[in-house]
Amino acid sequence: QAQLVESGGGLVQAGGSLRLSCAASGSIFSISGMGWYRRAPGKQRELVARFIDGGSTYYAASVKGRFTISRDNAKNTVYLQMNSLKPEDTAVYYCNRDPTGNGLVVARWGQGTQVTVSS
Repeated sequence: QAQLVESGGGLVQAGGSLRLSCAASGSIFSISGMGWYRRAPGKQRELVARFIDGGSTYYAASVKGRFTISRDNAKNTVYLQMNSLKPEDTAVYYCNRDPTGNGLVVARWGQGTQVTVSS
């Protein structure tokens, strides 16, 4: 069964770091298109970081320079290293795969992992 399992969230002070993990079933995981999203309270889900064709990466402007997406292909796992966290990074973080970059993801959303950044 296609599945996404996010982990690694928690409560951290502003300026701190967290590393999120996303284990994807083989039917979902792909070198291209895997990405991290987040939904803050009262807001729509937004793309945070994503692998695109050729191994390049995309980052939202709000996280560029602070977050790094990486992957372990052998483990079908994608990571998000988050440094210099800010209170506005507080959200539930999800992973999924968008093969074409048009916003349509291939899998049902997982439960996500809560990240809370205190000021």
